[in-house]
Formats: sequence, C-alpha cells, structure tokens
Amino acid sequence: MTSVDHRSAEEIGRTATGPRPVPELGAQKAAADLSHVDTVLSNGLRLLAVRKPTVPLVELRLRIPFGGTAPLHAATAEVLAETMLTGTARRDRIEIDTELALIGGELDTVVDPERLTISGNGLAAGLPTLLDVLADALTAASYVDDEVARESARLVERLAVSRTQPRVIAREALLRHVYGDHPATREVPQAADVEQVTPEAVRALHTASVLPRGSVLVIVGDIDPERIAADVERVLGGWSSDASAVVMPGLPEVTGGDLLLVPRAGAVQSQIRLIAQSLPRTDPRYAALQLANMTYGGYFSSRLVENIREDKGYTYSAHSGFEFTGTTATVGVDADTANEVTAAALLETRYELGRLVVVPPTAEEVESVRQYAVGSLLTATSSQAGLASQLAALTAAGLGVEWLAEHPERVAAVTVEEVAQAALDFFAPARFTGVVVGDAETLAPRLTALGGVIVGEPGK
Repeated sequence: MTSVDHRSAEEIGRTATGPRPVPELGAQKAAADLSHVDTVLSNGLRLLAVRKPTVPLVELRLRIPFGGTAPLHAATAEVLAETMLTGTARRDRIEIDTELALIGGELDTVVDPERLTISGNGLAAGLPTLLDVLADALTAASYVDDEVARESARLVERLAVSRTQPRVIAREALLRHVYGDHPATREVPQAADVEQVTPEAVRALHTASVLPRGSVLVIVGDIDPERIAADVERVLGGWSSDASAVVMPGLPEVTGGDLLLVPRAGAVQSQIRLIAQSLPRTDPRYAALQLANMTYGGYFSSRLVENIREDKGYTYSAHSGFEFTGTTATVGVDADTANEVTAAALLETRYELGRLVVVPPTAEEVESVRQYAVGSLLTATSSQAGLASQLAALTAAGLGVEWLAEHPERVAAVTVEEVAQAALDFFAPARFTGVVVGDAETLAPRLTALGGVIVGEPGK
C-alpha cells in the first residue's frame, strides 16, 4: 500500500513563488429584478406580491401594527397569537390543520410589542386555500374558552422557563435601561399577567386591533402578481374597518451614558449589551453606516470578533448589528463572557469602538465588507422565504422591492471617506450605553474600576 502525503491548508494556499492569489470577485448584480405588484387594497391593506418561480411554492407574511399601552396588553396579545389559529366560526383546529396539510402548507402567528405577524407557506396551487384560511382567522377567529385556557396554561409554563434564560434577562434589562416603562420593553409578558387574561379580553383585542388599514401582506412565489392582487382583494374583502391598526408609540432617542450592572447572583457567565442611536434604512447615509458596522462587529472577520474571540478567546461569539423599530434605528453590540474575563472583554469592546473612530476603516477593509454586504443580501433573498421575510421587514419603513434592487448600487458607491465619517458620527464610545448582567459580587470591583459602570439594585 502506498503512503499518501497530506498537505496542510497553508501548503495548499501557497506556490513556489508565494501565496496563491485569491480570485477576483465577479461583477455585482442587483439583489432583485422581480415582477411585482405593490398596491393598497380597498380595505386599506398594502399588498406586495412578487413573482419568484424558483420552486412551485408560495410564501406569505402579514404584518399588523399591534401597539398597546394597557397594563395587560402584552399578555393578552400573546394569548391572542397562541389561539388565533385554533378555530373559527367555520373551522375547528383539526379542520384548519387538515386543510393546510393538504396543500403542504402551514400558518404561524407571533407577536411583539410592535406588530402581530402571520407567516405561511404552501404549494403555489394551494394559495387560494391558504388565503381562505387566513381570511377566516382574520374575520372569524372564535377564541373558544377551552382553547384559550389550554394555550394560556402552556404559555405560562413557557414563560417561566424563558425568564430564567440569560439572554432574555439581558434583553429585558437593556430595554428597561434605555426605554424605561415604554411598551417596547414588554417583549416577554409576565406569567401572572397571562393568568389574568380572559377569552372575552382576547376577543375584544382582536376586534379592536386585528385591522387591515395600515397592515401589509407580502406574497412571494410562483405566482402571477396581477392576478393575485385581484384574488386577495376578493378573498380579504370581508376584512374591513374604518379604524387603522394601532402603531406603537415612538421610541425615545437613546443617549450615551453609564452602563448598568444588573445583578444576577450566582451566575458564572455575563452578558454585555451596548446600544446607541443609529440611522434607518431610508437615510442616505445608511449604506456607509452599514459598512462601518460590519467593519466593527457585523461579520466574522470584523475587528471586534478578531479581537475578543479569535485573539483573546474572551467569548465564543461577539456581534454588532442594527435593530429597526418603526421609523427609528439603533445599533447594538452583544457578547457573552465568563466572569473572570468580563471586565477585560468590556475594555476591549470599548477600545474597538474608539479605534474605529481614530483609526478608521482602510480601503481594504471597506472593500471586504462591501463585498460581504452585497453577497449576504443576495444570499438572504435567494429563496422565496428569505425574500418574503426581507420584504416584510422593509415594508415596516414604507419600503419595497425598489429599495432591495437599488441597495447594492448604493453600497458599491460608498467611499472610504464616507465610511470613516459614519464611524466617527455613530460609533464613538460616548454615544453608547447599555447593561452588563451577571454576578455583581464578582464583577463589580473590576467593572466599576474601569469607570462608566454603575451597579443596579437586585431584582430591578
């Protein structure tokens, strides 16, 4: 038997005259060149129907603004989302599941403080059935007492588990630190509040808030957009109201300041969460800011990841990215670390923010993140599901297919100087605030010694 010499990755990547050159990237192409219809139906519902016939399937996303300020709104909305598809005046739960199964389809409902989202998919030939079941739920969901009680009990159990998860605790602590008692902070309702929700309250919330005017329906797949527009107008014609869907109150602007150390006694790991005000996708400077963010912590080869993950091993994952809420946007930084390196990880996280300002991205860095930004957008929208979700997110800002098609050109046009200015304007350490969640007895001495960290009270 002959022995085989195996070459290492480094050996494979080199030639006799030096490193093997990386192939040139191909020319950029548009993220979307799609036949579509973008219109507002007679009931006030915006419909965005897009033809993408890669497979004989269809994806559906319905986003309904679902704000509310009542004390039990978050809990009632969560129960509504859990029970909306458990029965209507025409179909019980089994009939709904059976009809969807026959078209290889499904419908799911989730809610957050900003919106109620119904997502679905199925065979393109089964779209009439998918729309009919959706219309039935929108106009005649029954919220039978037994179903509400059963799903509420399950929800209480899930919430009890969820509220023990470090990431959930950190997320809620961050939101409360920057937004106080704003409705946006109630992403995870209290189990005690869910126990107070009645079927009557769920039915009343549906009547008052599950409304077409101001909502958006996105349909992507092997469809004829013009014909689908007429079909949706006909099927959803019975879903109507003179009122508009309820938009969540606008968020206050995030201002920089001290980080709050949120005590979590006995925790062996810590969660670092930073946040600053940013720019929405509609702003002309967004493309430059996007590239600045990617340079900082927006992808695996970013400065932050190279520093605290690859070089120092402080965390398994570190990331920075945008969050869009209504017409506003923030940029966040997150990392989970062991207690013994939390202070060091925070120091390096702040250091990289400052370095992005005083040592702005180089031409090489900008070109790298530029290619990644365009490539990741193309990848994210290559499937029907990905395109539907991306478009549904864009519609929240009043955008659509045109923005998606034109964005690669905007990214391609950004200069190194514009990226450097975006870094200076939006990534200065003083613009950030946030929280560190962990064992205060272990963490407080080093974190407070760094400065800019205050210790919160247990349980608050």
